[in-house]
Formats: sequence, structure tokens, C-alpha cells
Amino acid sequence: MSWQTPLQRNPAAVDQIVVDQSQRAFMARVYRWMFLGLSVTGGVALFTASSPALLQLVVPHLMFLLIAEFLVVLGLTFAAPRVSGPVAGGLFLLYATMNGLTFSTIFLVFQLGSIGQAFLLTAGTFGAMSVYATLTKKDLSAWRSFLFIGLFGVVIAGVVQLFWHSESFSFVWSCACVVVFAGLTAYDTQKLRQMHAGAGYSSAASLSVSGALMLYLDFVNLFLALLRLFGRRR
Repeated sequence: MSWQTPLQRNPAAVDQIVVDQSQRAFMARVYRWMFLGLSVTGGVALFTASSPALLQLVVPHLMFLLIAEFLVVLGLTFAAPRVSGPVAGGLFLLYATMNGLTFSTIFLVFQLGSIGQAFLLTAGTFGAMSVYATLTKKDLSAWRSFLFIGLFGVVIAGVVQLFWHSESFSFVWSCACVVVFAGLTAYDTQKLRQMHAGAGYSSAASLSVSGALMLYLDFVNLFLALLRLFGRRR
């Protein structure tokens, strides 16, 4: 009788190990792209905020930049799974750069220390929700309806906020944004693992970029909500 290791006697265990390694590698690529995007956004925002000449170009054209960002992120959302990795990555970094230009204006409104505190609080919340989504055995797909109704609600409330300025309304809106985007962080983290499995555990770079965009958007929207709640204005 030939000697076999426990893994050789249990091929299913070997398959599960391969799957786990593949998903860890995929999520590591997603987080690397996300971190790169956040670094580009932060770097561009700081550089622009420190340059009066650049700020004079950005501030008058802020609405144009926001519309252009919306079009780029919309195109990237639909195109990323269908284009090559370098093209998807380039579009993602273009969006992160444009976001950095618009984010430079927050340095005109909020104190630098409170921006840093909001970033750390966002990083902690994001990390906690990501860890929860990774370790929990619960299927978070049940959150889908609540989160997407909530997302629709905060988008509509954001439009209302543009035309009707109210401190109490802004506070409630920001609290709702924190709940929605914290929940989306966990939901999207788990969803990405399911997407990777559904794609046959593909290592395609474009899939990693798509995942990074999802989590990047969760992070920056959570950051903005926390900054509105706790940021100290100049």
C-alpha cells in the first residue's frame, strides 16, 4: 500500500487551498490598485491645494470637472471588464487624478488636521468592515436591497442639499452616508470574492481594477461623509 499525505488523500482540500490562495492574491491586487488610486488622489489634491495658480484653474471649472468625473467613472464601470488591464488601469488613474483636482477644494474649507483625522477614521472603519466581510460566514447579499435603496436616497438628498442648505438636514444626510457606505464596503468586499469565483478565479488585471474602483468609491464617499460630520472648518 503506497503512502499518501493527508492532502493527497483529500483532493477537495487541495482544491480549497488553491481557491483560497487565488482569492487572497486577487484581493491583494484589488487593494494595491485601490491604494494606488487613493495615493494619486491625495497627492494631486495636496499639490493642487498648495498651488494658487492651479487652484485658480480648478475652482471656476469645478462643475465641469465633476461632470467629467461622472462620465469617466460611468465609462470605466462598464468598460473595465471588457478592456485590457493597462487600459482599465489608465482610466482608473485618470479618474483618481481628476478626483484629486476636485478634492483640492476641501483644503479651502476644512482645517488640515481635521482632514487627516477624518482620513484615519475612514481607514479604520473601512478596514473593520472589510475584515468583517472577509471573516464572516454570513451571506451579505441580503443587504443588497437596503443598501441600494439607501444609496438612491443619499444621492437624491445630495441633490437637494445643493439647493437647500440646512445644518440639521446635512447632519442627517451625512449620518446616512456613513451607514450606507460602511455597509457597501462590507457588501462589495464579499461581492468581489463572488465575482472572482464567477469569473473562474480569473487573474485578469481588468477585474482587479473593477474591484478597486468599487472599493475606492466606497472609501472616498465614506471619507467625505465623516469629514462633513467631524471636520473643523477654517
